Amino acid sequence: MVYLLIIISAIFVNNIVFSQFLGICPFLGVSKKIDTAAGMGAAVTFVLTLATVVTYLLQHFVLIPFHVEFLQTILFILVIAALVQMIEIVLKKISPSLYQALGVFLPLITTNCCILGVAILVGDGTWAGKVPGAEANLLQGTIYAFATAVGFAVALILFAGIREQLAMNKIPKAMQGTPIALLTAGLLAMAFMGFSGVV
Repeated sequence: MVYLLIIISAIFVNNIVFSQFLGICPFLGVSKKIDTAAGMGAAVTFVLTLATVVTYLLQHFVLIPFHVEFLQTILFILVIAALVQMIEIVLKKISPSLYQALGVFLPLITTNCCILGVAILVGDGTWAGKVPGAEANLLQGTIYAFATAVGFAVALILFAGIREQLAMNKIPKAMQGTPIALLTAGLLAMAFMGFSGVV
């Protein structure tokens, strides 16, 4: 039951984009087409889950035992950057079209505050306070990270679908582009607030 609560909380109740406002740059930048949004969501899901496991182990077996917790941010960024480089190499070989579609946003995963923020939350164990009955261990932290990445992907794909529909409608000139995108993101955030009583 705790695992289900973690998943529901991470995807809907405490959505990383709409509730915690992390990962806004790729959320606004890659959300013009559903295909690109889905690719970015998949890349973030893979990187976030893997980075969380690696950074949790580094936090609890290197940083804390040697009392060098102040190196947390630098070390986590290096781990995330290495993982993104791996994904970039794999995408270039497996799916060149997705690699081209993501363009400049793939390297932005390296500095995506969503990935770094979740890695720090799981490493410190502070995420567990948001879910009743959750413990700050590696298994539950990894499930939380995966569900958070799925929540990011859901937000990205929903927003991309709405933006594709908006592109086919007549919008006043003053609202075209960024203004209507920000207004839509705000409305989506308000819609996700409806899940706040679930967990």
